[in-house]
Amino acid sequence: MDTVLGFDFGIKRIGVAIGNTMIRQAQPLSVIAAIANEARFAAIGALISEWGPARIVVGLPSHPDGVEHEMSARCRRFANQMHGRFNLPVVLVDERYSSAVIAAKRGEVIDDRAAAIILQQYFDDYAQSN
Repeated sequence: MDTVLGFDFGIKRIGVAIGNTMIRQAQPLSVIAAIANEARFAAIGALISEWGPARIVVGLPSHPDGVEHEMSARCRRFANQMHGRFNLPVVLVDERYSSAVIAAKRGEVIDDRAAAIILQQYFDDYAQSN
């Protein structure tokens, strides 16, 4: 049984979810609200130390037709930084509709729930072959 952390990367916040390969059920864990890279990675490092994941999943946004945009490049860079800093395998998962399926009230922080949707998609679609 391996622990997996999922991330919904954003410029203002990063949503984090957790799950494991035995139960294959993602759940929201936390929201990192730091904007500075060092503070973000310090918070992520603390989560990695606490939970000891075997791999990391990062949502990769794109337009509805699958074409990548500016945030796609930022998410790829974030995923590369995660791999480089923490030496863990990183899997990119299509996140086109992760935030859209959450009914949120105005101003509500949903990033951790979006991360859970991304991680659940990994368990449902990608983990079969890994």
